[in-house]
Amino acid sequence: MIHVTEAAGKEILRLTSEKAVGEEGGLRLYVQGGGCAGMSYGMDVVENADEKDRVFEVEGARVFVDPKSWLFLNGTTVDFKESLMGRGFVFENPNANGACGCGTSFSVENTPAPAAQDSESCTGS
Repeated sequence: MIHVTEAAGKEILRLTSEKAVGEEGGLRLYVQGGGCAGMSYGMDVVENADEKDRVFEVEGARVFVDPKSWLFLNGTTVDFKESLMGRGFVFENPNANGACGCGTSFSVENTPAPAAQDSESCTGS
């Protein structure tokens, strides 16, 4: 299960409304190879779920996770934080046993990372 906090749900609804993806749209969460810790989180606002996606809905906010990413994201809590230093989604992933300093990439013991889609360094963005 993916847990979505109230703050994250409100931001997902704002993003999906801004992108006008309709009632079937939502936020796709995924994991890809890359980042300084080996794997990084990704997200995209999409118009609908794929056939094999797991779909989570919290107070109208829809989150889609593909089967491969599910292996790494099951049990994760997604929050949204705003502070003087910035704003953004925050992942509390019980599967991660290590993370980079900027919080955008993580590692999981004894599990190969998904194929790299982007070989960015840990820049915090």
